[in-house]
Amino acid sequence: MTPARAKKFTIVIVALFLLSGTWWILLKDSPESNTVFAPDQSKPTKTSTPESQKESVQQPTAEVLSKRIVEYHIDVSLDPNANVLKGSQNITWTHPGKNTVTELYFHLYPNAFSSTDTTFMKESGGRLRNDTMPTDGFGSMILTDLQTTDGISLMHRIQYVQPDDGNIKDTSLVKVRLPRPVQGGESITLNMKFEVKLPQIFARMGVADNFVMAGQWFPKISVYEPTGIRGRTSEGWNLHQYHGNSEFYSDFGIYNVRIHVPHNYIVAATGFPIKTAQILNDQKIYQFYADDVHDFAWSASPDFIVAEKPFSSPDVPGVRIKLYLDPAHKDMKDRYFYAAEAALKHFSKWYGPYPYSTLSVVVPPAAGNGAGGMEYPTLITAFGAKNDSPGFELERTVIHEIGHQYFYGMIASNEFEEAWLDEGFTSYAEDQLMEQEFGITPNLPIQAAIISSPTTLTQEAWKYGSQDNYAQNVYYRGKLVLKGIERQVGQQKMKEIMNTYARKFRFAHPSTRDFQKIVEQVTHKSWKPYFEQYVYGKQMTDYAIDTITVEKISKSSETLYESIVTVNRQDGTYPNVPIQFTFADGHTIQKMWNGADDSIQFKLHYKSPLSWAIIDPKYTLVLENKYINNYLKAGLETEKVSRWNISITKLLEIGLGSLSW
Repeated sequence: MTPARAKKFTIVIVALFLLSGTWWILLKDSPESNTVFAPDQSKPTKTSTPESQKESVQQPTAEVLSKRIVEYHIDVSLDPNANVLKGSQNITWTHPGKNTVTELYFHLYPNAFSSTDTTFMKESGGRLRNDTMPTDGFGSMILTDLQTTDGISLMHRIQYVQPDDGNIKDTSLVKVRLPRPVQGGESITLNMKFEVKLPQIFARMGVADNFVMAGQWFPKISVYEPTGIRGRTSEGWNLHQYHGNSEFYSDFGIYNVRIHVPHNYIVAATGFPIKTAQILNDQKIYQFYADDVHDFAWSASPDFIVAEKPFSSPDVPGVRIKLYLDPAHKDMKDRYFYAAEAALKHFSKWYGPYPYSTLSVVVPPAAGNGAGGMEYPTLITAFGAKNDSPGFELERTVIHEIGHQYFYGMIASNEFEEAWLDEGFTSYAEDQLMEQEFGITPNLPIQAAIISSPTTLTQEAWKYGSQDNYAQNVYYRGKLVLKGIERQVGQQKMKEIMNTYARKFRFAHPSTRDFQKIVEQVTHKSWKPYFEQYVYGKQMTDYAIDTITVEKISKSSETLYESIVTVNRQDGTYPNVPIQFTFADGHTIQKMWNGADDSIQFKLHYKSPLSWAIIDPKYTLVLENKYINNYLKAGLETEKVSRWNISITKLLEIGLGSLSW
């Protein structure tokens, strides 16, 4: 949909609200009938809703923030006994490019859990984070009908495609051949019906007892990238299957969603309710609206305890924070609220105002923690606490996921291909806020030491191989790259870099190259060597004390010692490498090396022999991941030095093994 058309559509909605108080929804082929009418036309068997389950009703605004390429009208019903979703959707896609398009592509994400042979399951081994696929917990999605608006069936034009690995048993991406081509700027509307067998909660979605997490639950159109987006030199579809390490990438648009659940269920969802939930034939019907978002998720449970609080700050005009708590966490609502308020306040100041009117936080039960710690537009999931007094991981998770509202939600990087632009940036923001609000300083040397297999940050997510290697690079190494820039330019200049990037590329799908250009524009210098080594390349910083020799020399009547220290650069460069030399009498000398050469020798004359030397004693080189060779004691034989280093290395490996993601 073009911006002009989208704006007109939104204004009409507002006008209908003001004139009649109802919105006639023109959704075809719903599970109940061929046309879905305004909720107040039906004859409910029960007209009241318990106060604890009432939703704040809002209206769409006329402001348009994104290009709104796609528009979804979805009607879905939950069958909790069969763990099945039955839905229909009317989708309008507006061609953002210039070339003629003869097919559309849709992600059918639930099919990633349909068997052990899917690409997701083969790559993940049935594990994600600390979660394991339950026995017989499979799920799937099928398209039951697909038509054009004039009734032409496209069911015989469907073809599953596997552009990444050719795995014919993977059905997470489907191609639909069109009966007529779509020209640049034109729109096409399709009517679809689908069914989802919800898996047992494993990777972000599914069911656990009576808790439902509907993430990536509807047929979602792929992204068509025009020339210039993310550096593309020719336009085309961005097509990927659902992989073990990858997350998502979608275009911005409008969502109007009706959700039917059992009468005692409470629903949390992206966006905001446009009408109070209605009870009809023992079902509760919710209706949510969201615009300028690129996904829609919802969660449901009869056990949710709902708490709501308005929040505003100089950079947040007004947001309703909604908590949907598992009963076991009801006494911790103030902690959730505090973390959410702090995140909204400071992230909006640092990265631009939060533009939405709601933010929902879903806290799943312990059995549903496979859906915890995940971000969706205007909705996040936390992790269920394991005891009555959890540590700061409670706040950290909320802060991290709200950080995603900026780098995943508004900036909307391609998580298939450049996941660090979301996860690394969000981890950097999380650390900044945790230190500011709670005084928790990250142990960056330990995190750097964890990175055992550094590789490029701009490769496809699944090419990292193991989940550990993915996390080490995308989360830790990505964050440390940003921290390395900060250490060189200072905190104030780094704030300017991040603020400039976040504001310029809101709703714009930027690339790593776009971020590099911002760094160079703000600092007025080239960062090509840094990015080539640590972002596009696979290097880490590694400086080593190679040798120390000490000889007694005579100088006039004074006895001196000549200490020669050889320092080598074994990996990437970094400016201003500090080195400390400590002598037997306790005297110390500080030297600074530019770090650019392969090797340097320091020749020191002093009345006492050199005892030892250390590179970077205060751990300022955040990308240094082999601290073991930063220190050397004078006088050790080569064999002892090697044996000592190996022993310490083993000790570190044992200590760090439990910290893997």
